[in-house]
Amino acid sequence: MNSEKVTRRKALQTATATAGLLGLAGCAGNSESESSDDTVSAAFLYESEVSEVGWDRAHEDARQAVEEEFDWLETDFSEAVAASDVTRVMEQYISGGTDIIFGTTFGFMDPMHELAPEHPDVVFEHCSGFKTRENMGRYYGRLYQSRFLCGIAAGMLTETDRIGYVGAFPIPELVRQINAFVRGARLTNPDVTAEVRWTNAWLDPPAVTQAVNALINGGADVINNHQTSTAAVQTAADNEAYAFTYTTSMADAGGEYYGSSATFSWEEHYKPTVEAVRDGTWESDTYWKGLDAGVVGIDDFGPQVPDDVVSEVESYKQELIGGDRSVWQGTEFEGESDEFLFGEMSTYVEGIEGEVPES
Repeated sequence: MNSEKVTRRKALQTATATAGLLGLAGCAGNSESESSDDTVSAAFLYESEVSEVGWDRAHEDARQAVEEEFDWLETDFSEAVAASDVTRVMEQYISGGTDIIFGTTFGFMDPMHELAPEHPDVVFEHCSGFKTRENMGRYYGRLYQSRFLCGIAAGMLTETDRIGYVGAFPIPELVRQINAFVRGARLTNPDVTAEVRWTNAWLDPPAVTQAVNALINGGADVINNHQTSTAAVQTAADNEAYAFTYTTSMADAGGEYYGSSATFSWEEHYKPTVEAVRDGTWESDTYWKGLDAGVVGIDDFGPQVPDDVVSEVESYKQELIGGDRSVWQGTEFEGESDEFLFGEMSTYVEGIEGEVPES
């Protein structure tokens, strides 16, 4: 980040602290005389309209939680932002004095990476990508840990020893989560086999419904998915198959056949990030934390999930948090680096039919 601005922030913070004030916030895009010295302004950009569940809902819940936490923080958000339009939206926020911009989807990475050097006094944070700048960090959660826990339950719940998964795109992020889910299922039930169907879309409820029906017709009685809608959960439940999902709870859609959800709590990253911007200590980094940090978790289980399943999942959860177990131990991925796990995993673990298609 611009060292002159950081130094100025720290100097002013010391002065205001001496005067008994709250401290200094960033003032990106404004001159020193125009800026407020006790607020931070943050903008959150969402690819889709915020619905009641799903990816953008999880980020919006976190935005609201952070804004409620800090009386010195002012936030705004834009939804349904196309990747082709995100540069314009970011520039509008910057011209209005925004200190930090959170881009919450992969498609915003390249535009943000290109814009960041033009505005060295603005902090940029990108979710799920792999590029950084001096004033652009990246962040994600180890959701594969939560998928693994859902898999532990799935292996105990299936009666056919067959589980299904609906994926969006065959990229390392999704392959990693699918592998973790199946790895968990086969730990509690070594007879489990899995089938994956790809939709090549983040949001296509008809295609998801079709894929879930095909998986169930193929014998699967437990379904998981990587889609930002309730289509998979509802279709599985309609067929009396246990439904697992991700990002937020979708218990209402799953009803009696709801399994659980691998969830995000993005506020665990957003809170310290805006605090660091405020006190001038923010630095570009790569945030990828998991269950131990609280940024990922697992939803309450559905009404038909037996107590012994819940207990078994909790036991594995504590092992993961305590560092006594790794999701990948006993697999071909044991000991692989974070760089590999994050960006290079492109093959299935044992138990999944077929091969990962080329993306």
